Parts: sequence; structure tokens; C-alpha cells
Amino acid sequence: MIDRDGYRPNVGIVLCNWKNEVFWGKRVKEHAWQFPQGGIKPGETPEAAMFRELQEEVGLAPQHVWLLGRTREWLRYEVPERWLRREWRGHYRGQKQIWFLLRLVGRDCVVRLRASS
Repeated sequence: MIDRDGYRPNVGIVLCNWKNEVFWGKRVKEHAWQFPQGGIKPGETPEAAMFRELQEEVGLAPQHVWLLGRTREWLRYEVPERWLRREWRGHYRGQKQIWFLLRLVGRDCVVRLRASS
């Protein structure tokens, strides 16, 4: 789903443990690290998308985290045109994101990276 301005709605998650260490995941078969994140589906709220992505990417349910905060407004970034697929040019500009800060409740071992495909 891309909005009328050419931005794909997305959520980002900063997950910290009780020692204030944050979780970064390395993408499979790539040399890139990132925080858990993903797109918002039509009709889904940013918070609902965040909890869905949290389950899909790190196997955590709402009871595994405390919501500490979130950005109030959308943060936007534009993708350089040279990185865009040819079919996206002209109507896709980048992503707009709401970021969430979560604290892991319990031990780090509750994170399950193989919870979903």
C-alpha cells in the first residue's frame, strides 16, 4: 500500500532489554543489520502492525514487552531513484514510519527468531 504522496506506511521497533541493550537483526544472505520493521497493512493501525511485526520477526507477543514510547508523527525518507525498481518510478518515493520503543519483559531467551518463516 502506497499513500497518495508516494510513501509506503511502515513501523520500526527498537527493542531493549533490562540492560538497555538493543536488538539488531542481520538479514539472511545479506550484509545488512536492522531493527525489526515492516509494512502496515490496509486497515491496520500502526500499533497493531508493530505487534504483528514483533511476532513475525522476533517471536514476541504483547505480554513479552512494555511499550515505552513512539514517535508522534510520521518520519519520512525518500529512496534514491537509482535504487528504485523501474516499475516503481514515478509513483513510489519512499517510506513513512512510526517508530516504537519497547522494553523486553523477562529474559533475552524469549526472543524466537524462528517463530515464523
